[in-house]
Amino acid sequence: MLFVQLRYQFRVYPTLGQQIELAKAFGCARVVFNDGLRLRQRAWEAGEKHVSDAVLSRLLITEAKKTEERAWLGEVSAVVLQQALADLNIAYRNFFASISGERKGRVVSPPRFRSRKDNRQSIRFTKNSRFKVLDNGRLRLPKIGDLVVRWSRELPSVPSSVTVVKDAAGRYFASFVVQATEEPLPEADYEVGIDLGLTHFAVLSDGTKVTAPRFLRRAARKLKRLQQDLSRKQKGSANRKKAVVKVARAHARVAETRRDWQHKLSTAIIRDNQAVYVEDLAVAGLGRTRLAKSVHDAGWASFTAMLEYKAARYGRRFGRVDRWFPSTRMCSQCGRISDRMALDVRSWECPCGATHDRDVNAAMNVLAAGQADNSNDRGAQVRPGLVPAPRREAVTHPDAACSHMQRGGNLHP
Repeated sequence: MLFVQLRYQFRVYPTLGQQIELAKAFGCARVVFNDGLRLRQRAWEAGEKHVSDAVLSRLLITEAKKTEERAWLGEVSAVVLQQALADLNIAYRNFFASISGERKGRVVSPPRFRSRKDNRQSIRFTKNSRFKVLDNGRLRLPKIGDLVVRWSRELPSVPSSVTVVKDAAGRYFASFVVQATEEPLPEADYEVGIDLGLTHFAVLSDGTKVTAPRFLRRAARKLKRLQQDLSRKQKGSANRKKAVVKVARAHARVAETRRDWQHKLSTAIIRDNQAVYVEDLAVAGLGRTRLAKSVHDAGWASFTAMLEYKAARYGRRFGRVDRWFPSTRMCSQCGRISDRMALDVRSWECPCGATHDRDVNAAMNVLAAGQADNSNDRGAQVRPGLVPAPRREAVTHPDAACSHMQRGGNLHP
């Protein structure tokens, strides 16, 4: 039995008065976050390397409420303000861990000031704020009221926190964090390697090909029209604000359709296979090439993240193969590595006589490399096996090499 922390998100429908109270809470949390960031920056410039959480809380919340400039902070729940400072501390912790090398992956930027014009506004309530899901299905939040929630499923346990989010399209969501127990899925007989691409979103080592849905490309005409309408509106006008919301809603529909499709595909793959291996693609680098729009439309990073956490949740194995592994150019039959091939080469022949579909061959190599890494208990990189060279090449036959060494010759030219 596995104990996992899950997040459940539901749409909420605040009344006009509740929207005003939420706007106050968003603004107060944003101000406290910015005040904390400004204070820490000034302390750093003055030579003080750290400002404790207790000092930040006392100066920016407790004492600030007593001043005329920040007296309105008392109109919202204190937990919302405390969580804003907690977010600031997490941002700084991630930044320092990134530049010191403790955090792997891309370098994390230092925290920036929040703006009221940001596309996403959020506040968080924890247990000690006494938020509650009522028997009638409404969500009670302190100093805001009872919000109507559209429940699509039941929560598995009592939530430890809830985050209220307002997105760029003006919609409100409640995101609950709950502790749940998961039973591992029954063991499957299959393992799979996945080659991600653009023509086919995913090609599996068993030969299955999943066509790329290209959600953004399909919505391009509508998005173009909405963007043109937005560009014609006068800045600062009410019509421009309405046009901004329309564009945001269209993009949200694309993102949510893609996310729903990826959830269904990743769940099916995890359910049917005991182990899943994918190639560690440099998505950020590919996003700077001429293929950027197609790469972002595919959403490889979010899909592999789904595979990873669902594998951990359901007792499956998940592995990433080194991005420099020549999965496309290596023959899955003999292990020979050919020269670089252009993207328009979809099939090729190996001198050993095997004919390969480019993507299926790559998926088979990803599976083999993933299984090799999994069998190495120290977690070191496993190189591909040695490939026997043709006999006609100099000093490749074992007997020739031994006789040459006995004569005192040099194996290297």
